[in-house]
Amino acid sequence: MYDHVLARIRKILAKAENPAATAEEAEAYTAKAAELIAKYGIDRALLAQHDPSSDRIGDRVVVLDPPYALDKAHLLQQVAMQLRCASIQRTRHVVGVKQLSIHLFGFASDLERTELLYTSLLLQAATGLTRAAAPFGESVAAFRRSWLAGFTSAVTNRLREAEIRAQQRAAQQTGHTTEEGERSVALVLADRTREAASAMQDAYPLRRQIPPRSLSGSGRPYGYRAGQRADLGGTRVERGGRRGIAG
Repeated sequence: MYDHVLARIRKILAKAENPAATAEEAEAYTAKAAELIAKYGIDRALLAQHDPSSDRIGDRVVVLDPPYALDKAHLLQQVAMQLRCASIQRTRHVVGVKQLSIHLFGFASDLERTELLYTSLLLQAATGLTRAAAPFGESVAAFRRSWLAGFTSAVTNRLREAEIRAQQRAAQQTGHTTEEGERSVALVLADRTREAASAMQDAYPLRRQIPPRSLSGSGRPYGYRAGQRADLGGTRVERGGRRGIAG
């Protein structure tokens, strides 16, 4: 059943990603894909209430390749948070080389949504950056970092709205009053968020907050507009294909 849903989402996104599609058509396909992937997450959450074995808590590590590894980390962590996963940024040295990665915690279906969506968004961001030229005299790196910040901000807002709408629709289908239904569904989802956070806490009891970054480039509004147009349903991309953004 759920494989069929994911296959449907991928077909819709293939239409949205078709260069022949008009901007209006692409936006319509994107909205439908975002709606479906949000519904998929809630359906899996409600099913797990009756069959816990269908969706268990777990974790996975995503390594972030340069360039712009910190910006990729921010995008991944924001997507993860909206899809009810917890995450922590890690810096390690592997064979003498500094490596940045994100350790994700959450239920299997939410981890799947997060990684698929992040991979798709990373590739879309790479395409958007190739079309956005830095103003004359401005650092290309600074422009691109601020562009990615704007892109991430828009994507985060859209994901939050899609998840809220899906939660409201699920509540209306519970058979209770709207208020009771919303509370019931909200509790299920809140429990999953807490369990993901608890798993992260158990793995990293001594973690510390990373201070916010200060970005100077002028690309934020351009990236934000690109994020408003981005596909939010996730596409099938093989592991190891996340490099995407070139320097």
